Amino acid sequence: MDVAVDVTENGNHEQPHSALIFLGTGCSSAVPNAMCLIQPSDPPCKVCFQSFSTPPERNPNYRCNTSLLIDYSPSVGEHKYILIDVGKTFREQVLRWFTFYKIPQVDSILLTHEHADAVLGLDDIRAVQPYSPINDIEPTPIFLNQHAMESLKVKFPYLVQRTLKAGQEVRRVAQLDWKIIENDCKSPFVASGLEIVPLPVMHGEDYICLGFSFGKNSKVAYISDISRFIEETELYISKRGGQQLDLLMIDTLYKNGSHNTHFCLPQTLEAIKRLQPKKAFLIGMTHEFDHHKDNEFLQDWSQREGIPVQLAHDGLRIPIHL
Repeated sequence: MDVAVDVTENGNHEQPHSALIFLGTGCSSAVPNAMCLIQPSDPPCKVCFQSFSTPPERNPNYRCNTSLLIDYSPSVGEHKYILIDVGKTFREQVLRWFTFYKIPQVDSILLTHEHADAVLGLDDIRAVQPYSPINDIEPTPIFLNQHAMESLKVKFPYLVQRTLKAGQEVRRVAQLDWKIIENDCKSPFVASGLEIVPLPVMHGEDYICLGFSFGKNSKVAYISDISRFIEETELYISKRGGQQLDLLMIDTLYKNGSHNTHFCLPQTLEAIKRLQPKKAFLIGMTHEFDHHKDNEFLQDWSQREGIPVQLAHDGLRIPIHL
C-alpha cells in the first residue's frame, strides 16, 4: 500500500523535510466495527471482515481513531513531533506507526476536544516520555481549550494534579504542561516552534470543537470533527477569503445522508467546493467506506470539480514544506 504522497509544489530537496503522518483515519468506534465481527450480518460486512483478516499495514480499511502527527522540520536535520489528539487507539498507533517511521518522541500535543476518541489515550503518553520513577522529567506541552481542560480535570485528575497530597505515594504518570488556547482563529499560538491557528467549528449545535491551521510555505488545515462551519472559520481557510489551503484534512463520517454531529460525504464535498483547497483528504470514516472503491468515485468527482480529493488511510505519510 502507498504510504507517501508529496503535495509540495516542487521537489527542492534543500528544504527542511517536514511531513504529515496519519496515525488514524477512523471514527470513534474505529474499523473494523466490533459488532460486525461478533454479531455478523448476512451477508457479512465486507469492509470489516476484510480489514480484520488483512494485516493493517497492507489494509487501508483498518482505521484507528482519527489522529495526525506533524513531523515539523524547522531546519535541515531538526525534527519536532506535534501530535493532534490522543484517542482510545493511541498505544496501537505508537506500536504500528511510530516504529515504522522511527518517531522517537512527542514534543507537543494539540487536542481538538475532550471526547473519548480524542483523549482516552493520554495515560499512555508516559510510554513516549523518558522513564523516571519519580516523574522527574520535562513535561510535554499540551494545548487545549478551557472546556476540554475542565472535562479532563474530571477524567484524568492524576494527570492534572500539580503536587502530591500529604501521605500520597509517588506513582509514575505522564507529565503534561497544560496550556489553554482560545476558540478563535485570531488567537494563534506556537507549539514546538510551529505557529498554529485554532479553527473553531460546531460539532453538534451545542458544542465547539477545534480544528487547526498551520504552515507558512504550505497552508494546511486539519478538521476532524465538524457538523457546521462557523462563518469566521470558513472565511479564514477559504479561497474567497484570500487564504486558499494547499491541503485540507476534513471529517467524513458516513457516505450518505447527514448526521447531527459530523459531516457526511455530501456535506464534506459541498464544503470542499466552497473552500476550494488545492487538495483534500477525508478522515473520520466508518465501515461504510471501502477505501479503493470509494476513492474511484472520488477520483471521478475530483476530475469534474478540479479539486483532488481522496480518502486518507492509517500510515499515510505526506512530505510537505511547512
